[in-house]
Amino acid sequence: MSIHDSKVVIIGSGFVGSSIAYATMIRGLCTELVLVDIDREKAVGEVMDLSHGLPFVPPVAIRAGGYEECAGAEIIVISAGANQESGQSRLDLVQKNSNILYSILEGIEQYEKNAILLIVTNPVDVLTTLASQHSQIPPERVIGSGTILDTARFRYILSRRNGISANSIHAYVIGEHGDSGVPLFSSASIAGSPLSLQYENTLSGCNQNWQEEITTEVRRAAYEIINRKGATYYGIGLSCAYILQSVLRDEQKVLTVSSYLKDQYGSLGTAISVPCVLGKRGINRRLQVSMNPLETELFIRSAEKLRELVQTI
Repeated sequence: MSIHDSKVVIIGSGFVGSSIAYATMIRGLCTELVLVDIDREKAVGEVMDLSHGLPFVPPVAIRAGGYEECAGAEIIVISAGANQESGQSRLDLVQKNSNILYSILEGIEQYEKNAILLIVTNPVDVLTTLASQHSQIPPERVIGSGTILDTARFRYILSRRNGISANSIHAYVIGEHGDSGVPLFSSASIAGSPLSLQYENTLSGCNQNWQEEITTEVRRAAYEIINRKGATYYGIGLSCAYILQSVLRDEQKVLTVSSYLKDQYGSLGTAISVPCVLGKRGINRRLQVSMNPLETELFIRSAEKLRELVQTI
C-alpha cells in the first residue's frame, strides 16, 4: 500500500520515544517524523543519530522541534514522563506523570486539535482516561498503548512453551497494562484449536498450575527487565509502530489498546484494554471478547482498580 504524506510527532525522546521513532522509521510509516522534548539538545541528538540511517530506509524527513510542530500531524505520540524504577509499579507514577500530561496537552492544543493521540507514558490506562476527559479530541481518537505489549509477551511465552511461532497463536491480555491485566486462556487458540487442548495433547509434562505460571511471567516481565537493564523500550517501540501502521495505513487491525469509550462494555469509568479495530479515524469499534466467569471477575476488578485511582487525582 502506498504511503501518502503523513506526519508523526513524538513527544518525549527518551528510551521509549526514540525506540518508537526508530521502529517507525525502519517500517517507512510516515513522510515526516518530528521529535519534541523538554531537553531540546537530546531531541536534536536523537534526530542526528537517526538521520545517519536515512540511506537505508524509505524516504522520511526527520527533525526536532517544539509544540508548533504538532500542527498538521496525523498522530501525536506522548511518551514523555518519569520512568518506572526498580521496585515501583506503573501506578506509582500516577501523580507525577498526570501533571506532565496536562502540560503536554496544553502545548498540543495550541496548535492541533484533530490529530490522533497515542498515549504511551505509564500508567497508560489512567493517563488515557485523563487525556480523554481533559482534551478537546474525541475519545475514539485518544488511544493508549494498553496491553498490546502484554499480549505480545503472552503470545511469546505460549509460543516458546509450544514450539510454535508467536504469529500463529491467537491470545489476548485485557484490562490494565500492569499487575491486574487478564490473560484470556479460555479463548486462546493455536490454528483454531483451543489452547487447553494443545496442552492436554502435546505437553504431557505440564503441571496443573501452568496458567498461573504463565500469568505471573506475563505480569512480571517488565519488572524482570527493569531489574536487569533499568528500563523497557524495544518491545514497546515495536508495539507502538504496529499501532501507527494500522492507523496510518487504515489496516483495521484488531489490537488490544486502551480507550475510554461507552459502548457494549458499559460505563467503566476508566480507559481499559480490550480488542479494538484500528484505522485512520482511530478506534472504529471495540470487540466483545469471550471470557469465562473467572476472567470476567478479574476484568471487572481490574477496571475497578483503575477507576478508583482515577478518582483520587
